[in-house]
Amino acid sequence: MIEVVIDSIRVSLMSQERIVVLKDVNSDQYLPIWIGPCEADAITFELQEQPSKRPLTHDLLKTAIREMGGQVVQILINDLRKDIFYARILVDLGDRQVEIDSRPSDAIALAVRVKVPIFVEDNVMREAAIAKESDIENEATGARSEDAPDPNRLSAFADFVDSLDLDDLEDSDD
Repeated sequence: MIEVVIDSIRVSLMSQERIVVLKDVNSDQYLPIWIGPCEADAITFELQEQPSKRPLTHDLLKTAIREMGGQVVQILINDLRKDIFYARILVDLGDRQVEIDSRPSDAIALAVRVKVPIFVEDNVMREAAIAKESDIENEATGARSEDAPDPNRLSAFADFVDSLDLDDLEDSDD
């Protein structure tokens, strides 16, 4: 397992899509994961220590686990299948440990609230990591550096860029 930290959350200027960028704490490898705008906001609000008037969903989950006598131990991004990442929330219940299936974005939003480490399975990092931060932009735009890995990896980035309709920008009188 490889420990990672949140490096940044990137926003697409062309859509509501967001990317959370995780960085290996022991190397210069980055793991970009597409997430939704609500989850991106939930992570960002907590990292920036912005209080909410009422508990958000991830605050509720944190409280529910604590009130039932559990303690979140760590988050593990454990699989990547067909460009979809999978995660597990590991909870210590005293006499036993349970693993809860989760979207990585929700698991990360919980991790920043309970201040636990985030790990990525070695095989997921091998398959999806990007060697340099500048390659994150290249993945989203389809550009490749000389040392970029397999061009078919994480085709969701290429599919997203290919789906953009840029013709509307030329016709705009605004």
